[in-house]
Amino acid sequence: MIKKIGISLVVLVIIIQFFRPDKNESGYETISAFEAQTTPSSEVKEILRTNCYDCHSSQTQYPWYAEITPVNYWLADHIEHGKGHFDASAWDTYSDKKKDHKLEELIEMVEDKTMPLDSYTWIHGNLSEENAQKLIDWGKQARTQF
Repeated sequence: MIKKIGISLVVLVIIIQFFRPDKNESGYETISAFEAQTTPSSEVKEILRTNCYDCHSSQTQYPWYAEITPVNYWLADHIEHGKGHFDASAWDTYSDKKKDHKLEELIEMVEDKTMPLDSYTWIHGNLSEENAQKLIDWGKQARTQF
């Protein structure tokens, strides 16, 4: 009986590997309006690319484990949720008031250390204090445009 259950579970795990969510990969050009208007330095751009854009734009860089179901569904949910709060790829669709508010939220969440999420930092590492301060300073400067 245990052997049949084990074999059934293995077969089920193999079958579910054929069902995957759509990937979130449109490339860096989708963030060009955001970067053009907020003018991050090359250093801040790199911080954004390595810590923010995976969940907050349409150009996720997927790790190897994103190919494993059900992990890929968990990641897709994180990305959908993240883009629901802030989507750098949709920047040109935001009103000036909303842009200012999104930058204000970015600053607050980095200051409060609620971004990036713990589930992200467990695997990708923490945002250093120095890089967090660079993001905060850039966010404050970018807000002056709105």
